[in-house]
Amino acid sequence: MQFEILVKDKNSKARRGELITAHGKIETPLFMPVGTQGTVKTLSPRDLLEAGVNMLLGNTYHLYLRPGAEEIAQFGGLHRFMAWDRPILTDSGGFQIFSLSQLRKIDQEGVEFQSHLDGSYHQLTPEKAICIQRQLGPDIMMTLDECLPYPSTREYARHSIDLTQQWAIRCLEQWLNSEPRYNYNQALFAIVQGGIFNDLREISAGNLSALNFPGYAIGGLAVGEPAEVRNQVTSLCTDILPGLKPRYLMGVGTPADILESINLGVDMFDCVIPTRNARNGTVFTNHGKLNIKGAAFKSDQDPIDRDCTCYTCKNFSRGYLRHLFNANEILGLHLATLHNVSYYIQLLGQARDHITTGDFTQWSKGQIESWRNQHG
Repeated sequence: MQFEILVKDKNSKARRGELITAHGKIETPLFMPVGTQGTVKTLSPRDLLEAGVNMLLGNTYHLYLRPGAEEIAQFGGLHRFMAWDRPILTDSGGFQIFSLSQLRKIDQEGVEFQSHLDGSYHQLTPEKAICIQRQLGPDIMMTLDECLPYPSTREYARHSIDLTQQWAIRCLEQWLNSEPRYNYNQALFAIVQGGIFNDLREISAGNLSALNFPGYAIGGLAVGEPAEVRNQVTSLCTDILPGLKPRYLMGVGTPADILESINLGVDMFDCVIPTRNARNGTVFTNHGKLNIKGAAFKSDQDPIDRDCTCYTCKNFSRGYLRHLFNANEILGLHLATLHNVSYYIQLLGQARDHITTGDFTQWSKGQIESWRNQHG
């Protein structure tokens, strides 16, 4: 993996870059739609390509449980299994295990957890997390970490960053001492933890930076903390993490969240918000979000967003989308998801362009104010 910063914004920490992986080159800042089970819900790989998607996120926890990492390896890895020839990043499964708080036990060795599918017991160690991701074959793998709940005590957060650091070292050793399963290299990103405690975030970011990973993620945010706290912690981490390596803010977020985080020096994003909201009938526009199922759209012949170039907006009206949702037609889920993913990809493209032209701060501020005036 190679990463190069092409342009830096003069009025913020925003930067435009280029990430080169075995499966292609991606411009940053970038957004990765979430393909939890080896698919972005309701969309085919062809849909994603037409929407301009260049990189997807896959979920190690879910793919390990079903259909199984070895099963996917028999198909030649996740790229071939899901017919996607562009870059993939897989998380380590830590966040999903965090969400199974009643079904897991954490110790120095790793995590013992109970499957949400059939109740079977499994152990995930740092070494096993890397082995599974070697079998899946993504371009970028993540270290195993402990994602803290919000709120957490300082004592627990301190113990957690020590554990995450130890696990990161074991992941790094396993990565360095194992060969890729397929004929290309895989990068490994470490994950900064520490909750909302600034000094603990400094320790975690500093210690992990010293280990010289190819890239770094900021984890444990977007779990309930106020937006201003998230932004403050994000800014602190980007100040400490290596300036010439990619920075990935995990699980964030809304269009406004993403633009704010680009201002703070983040390069990579993933979130289920565009796809999950779409399946519930909520679509994003340059002027805020709309619940397309509302009665106000019954006779509306406009597209979701006049400025959007996606297939949905080029061909279908708000009134038709409302009809599909109210008639429980699957096409409604597909068209709304296609629009939301396309909207996010177009938004990140605009962000890159404005970083290049030097007016990103002013442009992003106007976009954020427009959305918040609509929704508070």
